[in-house]
Amino acid sequence: MATSPSRPRILITRAIFPEVAQRLSQHFEVESNTDDADWSADEVARRLQDKAGALTFGLERINAELLAKCPALKICANMTVGYNNFDLDAMSVCGVLGTNAPDVLTETTADFGFALLMATARRVTESEHFLRAGKWTRWNYEMFSGAEVHGSTLGIIGMGRIGQAIARRGALGFGMKVIYHNRSRLDAATETACRASYVSKPELLQSADHVMLVVPYSAASHHSIGAAELALMRPSATLINIARGGVVDDAALATALRDKRIAAAGLDVYEGEPKLHPDLLTVPNVVLTPHIASATAGTRRAMAMLAVDNLIGYLVHGKAVTPLNAAGLQGRI
Repeated sequence: MATSPSRPRILITRAIFPEVAQRLSQHFEVESNTDDADWSADEVARRLQDKAGALTFGLERINAELLAKCPALKICANMTVGYNNFDLDAMSVCGVLGTNAPDVLTETTADFGFALLMATARRVTESEHFLRAGKWTRWNYEMFSGAEVHGSTLGIIGMGRIGQAIARRGALGFGMKVIYHNRSRLDAATETACRASYVSKPELLQSADHVMLVVPYSAASHHSIGAAELALMRPSATLINIARGGVVDDAALATALRDKRIAAAGLDVYEGEPKLHPDLLTVPNVVLTPHIASATAGTRRAMAMLAVDNLIGYLVHGKAVTPLNAAGLQGRI
């Protein structure tokens, strides 16, 4: 009696919506981290040894050391747009495809970037702590005076999909003058649609009332905002980071905030997160959120389902939806 061929095995490395695992189980044998345990790198490698694919969350280092232990692995599908957890060169050498989840979180993340900018500029966190501590006993004309948003200058560093969405919100919704810096200048039509002007990085830092960071993390962008860059900013300016931890030198930022070299900062990402640089917790003029820029139920589901589409597309149909290193795999698989 003939037996049906075994189905590919898939690992889901963190807890996820039940419908995600259910959809994957229609095509694969699925192992899920339903307890949402924080697996060590060795534990991830052990569980991936017999897996053809993994749904990853941007936290698991997929590098040469892990890949050497996982000969069956063919694809790792991040449910995040960022993929600095992937060593794509090592993955290509080993014939492993990496995918991410662009587009589906653009508008939600841009919304949150603006929410963080507003909260930072208007000192929402400071004033709420003041109120909750029972310190509000009278009103005065300069109490928690913040920075103007409408009509101010917004500087965006990193003008990809999310940066462009933020630019449109600033220009069209708040009448802001939008300037940007990017590795390469946008085409004229896109600049016009975003109502944004290209400037050098030093000019942006010197001119902007609010600086928004939306760059991917890489060796080149590591600490690209440090003490020298912060010194270029206006004392009245704010800095918003919804990019990645490590783009900002958090220690230098904490010093700049403490010394009032800039007015305030709003941070959703951190070096070494979920740990924070302790000095950030000692300064009042910073708004801190725990990496939640894409955190709406609809967006998170869409991110997870795109990762599922990539796993099914590649392992069942031979073509992923949003591949990162397809060119590097040519001739290797």
